[in-house]
Amino acid sequence: MSSSQVRIAIDRGGTFTDVHCSQAGKPDIVLKLLSVDPSNYPDTPTEGIRRVLEVSSGHNIPKSAKLKLDQVESIRMGTTVATNALLERKGARCALVTTEGYRDVLRIGQQARPNIFDLSIQKLSSYEKVVEVGERVTIATSTEDPESSASDFDGTLDASIVRGLTGDFIRVLKKPDPQTVRTQLQSLYDEGFRSIAIAFVHSYTYPAHETMVADIAREFGFSVSVSSELQPMIKIVSRANSATADAYLSPVTRAYIETFARGFDGGLDALGNKLLFMQSGGGLCNWKNFSGLRAVLSGPAGGVIGYSKTCYDANDATPLVSVDMGGTSTDVSRYSGHLEHVFETTTAQVIIQAPQLDINTVAAGGGSRLFWENGMFVVGPESAGAHPGPACYRKGGPLAVTDANLLLGRLLPEHFPKIFGPNEDEPLDMNVTRKLFEELTEKINVDKNIEMTSEEVASGFLRVANEAMSRPIRTLTEARGYESANHNLVIFGGAGGQHGTAIATLLGISRILVARFSSILSAYGMALADVVVEKQEPSSSILDSRHGADNTVAYASLHTRAEALIQRARDSLAAQGFSQSQVTAELSYNCRFQGTSTALMVREPEDGDFVGNFVKQHDQLFGFTLQDRVIFVDDVRVRAVAKSTGTEQQSPYEELERCTLKEATGVLGNCTRKKVYFDGLGWTDTAVVPLEDLSPGDQIPAPAIIYDNTQTILMEPGYIATATSKHIIIDRTGLSLAEPALDYNHVDPIQLSVFGHRFMGIAEQMGTILRQTSISTNINERLDYSCALFSPEGLLVANAPHIPCHLGAMSSAVRFQAELHKGRLQEGDVLVSNHPDAGGSHLPDITVITPAFHNGNVVFWTASRAHHADIGGIRAGSMPPFSKTIEQEGAQILSFKLNISDLKAQVSANYRGATLIRTLIEEFSLEVVQFYMTAIQNTAEAAVRELLRFVDKKFGGKPLEATDYMDDGEELRLKINIDPKRGEAVFDFTGTSPQSYSNLNAPTAIGYSAIIYVLRSLIPTAIPLNHGCLAPIKVIIPPRTILSPGPVLRLWRVTSRRLSGVRSLWGISGHFLTFGYGGNSGSSVTKGFGYYETIAGGSGGGSNWDGQSGIHVHMTNTCIGDAEQIERKYPVIVREFSIRTGSGGAGRHPGGDGCVREIEFTRDLDVAILSERRAIPPYGMRGGLPGERGRNFWLRKEADGSVTKIALGGKNECPMKAGDRIRIETPGGGGYGAPGSAEEDATQLYGAYTTGVPSRANGSLAQMQEAANTN
Repeated sequence: MSSSQVRIAIDRGGTFTDVHCSQAGKPDIVLKLLSVDPSNYPDTPTEGIRRVLEVSSGHNIPKSAKLKLDQVESIRMGTTVATNALLERKGARCALVTTEGYRDVLRIGQQARPNIFDLSIQKLSSYEKVVEVGERVTIATSTEDPESSASDFDGTLDASIVRGLTGDFIRVLKKPDPQTVRTQLQSLYDEGFRSIAIAFVHSYTYPAHETMVADIAREFGFSVSVSSELQPMIKIVSRANSATADAYLSPVTRAYIETFARGFDGGLDALGNKLLFMQSGGGLCNWKNFSGLRAVLSGPAGGVIGYSKTCYDANDATPLVSVDMGGTSTDVSRYSGHLEHVFETTTAQVIIQAPQLDINTVAAGGGSRLFWENGMFVVGPESAGAHPGPACYRKGGPLAVTDANLLLGRLLPEHFPKIFGPNEDEPLDMNVTRKLFEELTEKINVDKNIEMTSEEVASGFLRVANEAMSRPIRTLTEARGYESANHNLVIFGGAGGQHGTAIATLLGISRILVARFSSILSAYGMALADVVVEKQEPSSSILDSRHGADNTVAYASLHTRAEALIQRARDSLAAQGFSQSQVTAELSYNCRFQGTSTALMVREPEDGDFVGNFVKQHDQLFGFTLQDRVIFVDDVRVRAVAKSTGTEQQSPYEELERCTLKEATGVLGNCTRKKVYFDGLGWTDTAVVPLEDLSPGDQIPAPAIIYDNTQTILMEPGYIATATSKHIIIDRTGLSLAEPALDYNHVDPIQLSVFGHRFMGIAEQMGTILRQTSISTNINERLDYSCALFSPEGLLVANAPHIPCHLGAMSSAVRFQAELHKGRLQEGDVLVSNHPDAGGSHLPDITVITPAFHNGNVVFWTASRAHHADIGGIRAGSMPPFSKTIEQEGAQILSFKLNISDLKAQVSANYRGATLIRTLIEEFSLEVVQFYMTAIQNTAEAAVRELLRFVDKKFGGKPLEATDYMDDGEELRLKINIDPKRGEAVFDFTGTSPQSYSNLNAPTAIGYSAIIYVLRSLIPTAIPLNHGCLAPIKVIIPPRTILSPGPVLRLWRVTSRRLSGVRSLWGISGHFLTFGYGGNSGSSVTKGFGYYETIAGGSGGGSNWDGQSGIHVHMTNTCIGDAEQIERKYPVIVREFSIRTGSGGAGRHPGGDGCVREIEFTRDLDVAILSERRAIPPYGMRGGLPGERGRNFWLRKEADGSVTKIALGGKNECPMKAGDRIRIETPGGGGYGAPGSAEEDATQLYGAYTTGVPSRANGSLAQMQEAANTN
């Protein structure tokens, strides 16, 4: 860098814009500006550059002047423009161009609702119109079909068979007609569209059709986002989402760049190669290549680069976890020598399939609101925002985390700028904060009949907030097989310094690092970042055939592809002016075992052993490997890096070793002191130390506050801070006060809230392990599983929000096994069951139950239930439509001690849960953990009792009655009598039809699942989901009904019918459909396969919401297999998956439409379908009209090529021949309220449970949470 040139780095955040400037031989320049301040400047980054140039040049530059960039070497920028456009749905007007039959591919998506308890389902969209193009290709071979082989095509290729980029054989079914495409695009152009996304089925491996349409579109002048060019990875839903997001966001980012360039002399031409933008993957790119798709995490990515470059030491090699705490939320990430990426995330309901740093947003920041709900301390997810802000901002805001820190003396109001109040000229307001805390404390004391002080309440909220931030860090590390305590913690962001030592204590971390520029670390990270070009291609190559096979040819083929990609990436950087010596290339293979869907991106190890490295990673992450499985490479990825010429960073650890450590007695003697409140100590005299007064080697013992103009670092007792030239390093001394012994005779509401987080975190981690370790499509793609933690008696303590029909039933299963094996189990035993008499749901749902021991006694249980596609029934999928006895459904397991080699995924999940609970016991003691297991159930019980009293009042104390009918006339009858004084209710199913000689019967445990689901959905606040929800409920089910069949007839078909009796409480109706196919059941016996799926319909309208189309409702919430993955695995073609327009019932709030799913079979197969609402339509509520009935058809292809349409009814099975199709039209939802009638007042009852706003950074943690909520 020339001595006169400056390098500028800018992070444009939502509230503040941070600017860092370096110039050889001069001190760095650091600025912090309001991101929006129209009265002072039109564009914040431009204003920041103007101020930097004023300082560096020493000359005044008028605000209106166009800036000259002669003395600027580079401008590196991160921006929230794309992020905000996506979150606020303020992107460009765009259209989606897709394959015929897939017009609604993004409206339906994965068909699962975002939160299983949120009845007012909301779907967001980023495109305005869809155009279907008459084109189609499919995979010619099927990996799961034993009769299909690539050798079938060797040497016999016809014109319709081509090789895809993956090496798979592709059958071209229909080519797009250029003239028709031109006509369609002309229509779009005439309607004013200028940005389009193109996404065709299987374009990841065969992009020719997309390329042709894109070329035509560019002739018209469209801005075109092509899915196969953006990220050529399998899954049409993800790729189409990504292409649409790019079409929606890229025009916005380009418009911003053009506006930004107007502030400079020479405009865009002057920027040349000087302007670089940070991408979500952590690499810089030239502004000309900056796309909306890769801009979503532009700002946060700079923070990860900042701490990875300044706080990690390769020689020390201690991995880092970071907490970037802002006003609204906190970003959490991990670094262990290499950047950790994810390749598919969901932000604001949009799937982003692109490399992103694994950054995870937690709804806990300085502005997170504080609530007292259901006897628990709750922090967030709602935020006070920048306006009105926390209560202390003097704008009438609510209590927030910032207020708690202020009340406890952890902030320094005298060092805050006077920018608060209506005129933005006043200091922070301690008085209003204290007043609101006193009022809240009084309410808590009255509710719980205790005596807490305001300080104890504020401190309690901080403990809960710190636990909320610690929980994702545990998940991020422990779910991958790492211990949180074996990391160093990096804290940055405006609010991070106040919570660092508390979070470290919770995680058992011994060292905390605070970088010199921690308050602007995202901007500083951009100054240190590298320019990156990424190239990726799909593959279906075998990496290792196992069994000692020679893999030389496979290796050579992959190596050739990799070398070509590396050269393309190098050429791209060379075109930007980088020499070959500046560039390094990182090669990765996306590897998986055959039959699994979970691929791991494996970086090339130094010894080149991809196989060994993949197996090691798999074992680290999942706890086992699949020794006999072939290893496939799904993608070849290259990341070419042009190293930054920024200042080399000195290791803080090396400097620490060289420093002469000494207590900063002089500084401590001259600094001010103040009282700060700490748990166990109360108000404590605390040193307040200016950071600028510390020299390298100076040490400050806790308690202390270290501050500068932009940050406040609080050290709780038990730590010591050491200053280096560029860091504050905080180490635990081991002298912290021991936690006071918890009383397990009286519930501490603070500790209850903490245990609520810990218990739920354990259940969530169990679900993560189960999904990741499973081979079955039903588990790792459709997400048909549940995991839970149970008390010694088998009562549900914590259930991650998985499958609703499992919620109450699993507890019955655990209690059955606990009683059956009482006193006869020992350490290491694992039980398996699927029998209805033992709390099972239906036979394919296998429950694995693990007892955990302490001093020879069972002290808790972990259990997981997962749907296995075939359990040996008379038809593929183990859900035969005409089964009459349980034996016809498949194998029944009342109770069996499991061999550890069986059902590995569920065993691994249970083991993980048991391990985490044992850690909790070591931390708190067995008595305390079990006490709070009971207390957390009591909390849920109290919330349900209040709900029952509310319902009784709402309906005037009258009994609630409802009747519903199955398609064959079977009657479901429910009467609910509520005792408002006791807050109890009797659910009486007397009058329900007798058991049926069909598969219509359901085990009693399912009735409990339905009840717990309904009760939870009607409570508007977040409560623990456990057995306490059922404690106030008495259930009466007469014997030998369809809800309590005898042992011979006990079959179960998953259905939302169990909800019928309480539907009078809100206006929703739904259906359930299962559909499966598998190898023929002819006389010859061959190795076969089976596939099973559930298909969504429309949800009903409610008192203040419209029904949604193509969405699962009530008792199931499974995802549907992606068409590309299905066609790669099975001999089928998914011809259509769309919305059944007009099938929703009319009403003031209309019902949503159902779906159309049409599948063609390319070989002879057996098909079975089970469905309801084919005779009796989904009804409307309060004058709303019913939805359309569902319909199922067999489209049989005759010998002469004609098609015969045959109605299948609701339940049937049929032998499909090659060329036959099944067409399934699912019912719509019923409407609510007479069409055109006036709105009624929304109440707590009808508002029900709703979810918060989407977060910006959804990394691997969010994928885990989404998997928990959408299965």
